[in-house]
Amino acid sequence: MPENEEFGITRSAGAPSLDRYDVAILEALQRDARQSNAELAARIGLSPAPTWRRVRRLEELGVITGYRAEIDRRKIGLGVLAFVRVDTERDNGEAIHALEDAIRGLPEVIACHYISGAGTFELQVLVTDLDAYSRWTRDTLFGLPNVKDLHTSFSLGEVKAGAALPLDHLQPVVR
Repeated sequence: MPENEEFGITRSAGAPSLDRYDVAILEALQRDARQSNAELAARIGLSPAPTWRRVRRLEELGVITGYRAEIDRRKIGLGVLAFVRVDTERDNGEAIHALEDAIRGLPEVIACHYISGAGTFELQVLVTDLDAYSRWTRDTLFGLPNVKDLHTSFSLGEVKAGAALPLDHLQPVVR
């Protein structure tokens, strides 16, 4: 197989060169990251050695950043998912970086985004119950540097969670 076929021929803005086999690997690993290399190779239609090299390359490029188990939060006692918009005291670089660093250290925060519009950050927070959320906001969140105000919404039910990333934009355009 020519090198350009083995290691990528399509390009998308901001993405390394990925071909159909690379995309197939990403799709398959998002569905089941525990499958063996032999199973993955059979699934995408390559032999195990080039499949292994491609997975390693995707890891080295930072396209694949890790592997983890999906856990049902309710079964481990995390019944409340809160979406918290955090308004900051000051909008300057140093203050924002201090708050970002503090947020990264909070295990209850499972995602944090710097946002446009009202607020500065949008957090996804998991706690056991509403009382735990109330204590956490008072004792932890309001104690962080530069936090001015919070606006919280609670999840009433999940419609979709833990979804695989869309990869269609990586496919070659058929003309």
